[in-house]
Amino acid sequence: MRLVTILSNENVLAGLGALASLVNPTKDYAFPRENSLLHLIPLYFLLAVAVSALLFFPSLRQWTKQRLHACAQGLARGLSRSASHAEGAAGGTAAVLRKSFSGCVGVVQRHPIPVLTVVAILALPTTFAFLLRHNHTFDYDDQWSPPDRRVEALLTGERLVPPPALPPEVFTTREVELVRPNLARASREWNLLDPDFRQRLLAVFQIMREEHGYEMALIEGYRSPERQAELQSQGSHVTNAGAFQSYHQYGLAADSAFLREGKLVITEKDPWAMRGYELYGEAAERVGLTWGGRWKMMDFGHVELRRPGVMKR
Repeated sequence: MRLVTILSNENVLAGLGALASLVNPTKDYAFPRENSLLHLIPLYFLLAVAVSALLFFPSLRQWTKQRLHACAQGLARGLSRSASHAEGAAGGTAAVLRKSFSGCVGVVQRHPIPVLTVVAILALPTTFAFLLRHNHTFDYDDQWSPPDRRVEALLTGERLVPPPALPPEVFTTREVELVRPNLARASREWNLLDPDFRQRLLAVFQIMREEHGYEMALIEGYRSPERQAELQSQGSHVTNAGAFQSYHQYGLAADSAFLREGKLVITEKDPWAMRGYELYGEAAERVGLTWGGRWKMMDFGHVELRRPGVMKR
């Protein structure tokens, strides 16, 4: 989910009505109950039937080519004639059309089963669309839910305050060192993060605490180019990104973990933590962040705010 999910159904309907009013400003539009696109579906499938028939039957394709050529010649002759011969040209065109129709009937008579099979297959979706035309996608209920207040707060300018800094020993336990070595030297200064990204991340922390009961902890925010290069030198199992190839260098990324009974829990092998990471990713996407848990090389605690033109590749 993205920030656009804070729009209510009422706002969506109003917006669609406003767009429709641009077409006819004299009419007060509500969102239509009929999906006008359904009227185009039969025409589309009729065209698909015709094209399929031409592809399946070489004789029909050759016959059609001849008829179109004959019609073109007849039209050219008709245009070149004087007005006194216009009636004769029209009669010739009518004869060509009658002959073309007879040819189509002949093809169907010679190949009834293949033709009917193609028509039935391609006409089936059109039939369903017609029968279910009142059960359309854009049938919105008049009832709507209020937008997420945390996301709304981001848009209205409400400032969330970072939590108090945790004691350094929280990040130097044996369990933490096994999962994230040298974490003690990582920066956890909230003020070094981009202001917009900082507010979004704080909103995620608030969602996790109030909705899911997880206490979050920032374990690394801004990362210097030197530290990024050092981590890359440790191997691809740590990171593939070199200096200035990570949003950490721009204050637009952060790694987070969970606090349980005063201890930092990072490993996703803990079922409680793994469930927390899933909820964390959902919350991050609600406020417009990218979650590392969806990457090929999954980084469950990582989120970032992507901006075009920031990264130097």
